[in-house]
Amino acid sequence: MKVSARNLIPGTVKSVNIGMVNAEVIIDAGGVDIVSVITKESAENMGLKAGSPVKAMIKATSIMVVTD
Repeated sequence: MKVSARNLIPGTVKSVNIGMVNAEVIIDAGGVDIVSVITKESAENMGLKAGSPVKAMIKATSIMVVTD
């Protein structure tokens, strides 16, 4: 698969919590957890499970930094 996004972060699925409609996927990206919510159908079609190698593709128009 080829994509134009350059924000591809390799990692390993830490856990998949499947709900009625959506699935929460937690990816261990070198000691940092990335959490994604995708459809239940997508998680099942991709065969996601703990230990699966994946890439987190991040596409954002802005990233905000906030301090207290």
